[in-house]
Order: sequence, then structure tokens, then C-alpha cells
Amino acid sequence: MQELGIDIRGHRSKHVEEFADRPFDYIITACDNARESCPVFLGEAQKLHHNFKGPATVLGSDEQRLAVFRHLRDELRDYLREFTLSVTDSSFWLPLG
Repeated sequence: MQELGIDIRGHRSKHVEEFADRPFDYIITACDNARESCPVFLGEAQKLHHNFKGPATVLGSDEQRLAVFRHLRDELRDYLREFTLSVTDSSFWLPLG
């Protein structure tokens, strides 16, 4: 992310229970495992799914593995841009690089 000028050093993984009392418009799962094991979210949220290939199991050199992570990052960026444009005014876009 730093390559794109995005600082995520202060970010962390969050347990789903941190969001238990929040309403959502959309629930997006990004791999088949998440879709199958994701907790049930009650409410009106529209559930969307896209199966991205997870890079965690990729074997190879550090550079080869980094290339896979970069590819996933770019796929996610493109997916989220398209999603954002589909649900908002077309003048809005996600600034992810």
C-alpha cells in the first residue's frame, strides 16, 4: 500500500463483534471461505460476494509472492471502484492509487 502512497501503519484487524450493533448497507465477502464461515449479519444489508484468490498460500521467492500480493491489491482496488460507482454518483471514486 505504501507503494501507492497509502499509509496503513495505524490499521489493524478487527473482530466482527466490534461491529455487532452497527447497521450495514452492504456486506462484502472477498473469498469463498469468508462467505461460508462469515458470521450471520441480521438486518437489511445487501450481501455481495467476489472470490479473490488469496495470496497467503502462494509459494516462491519473496519477489514472486510480493507480485501476487500486488496483483490482489490491484484487483481489490478495481472491484471496489466499480462497486462504489455502481452505488453512488459517478463523480465519486475511491482514491486507492
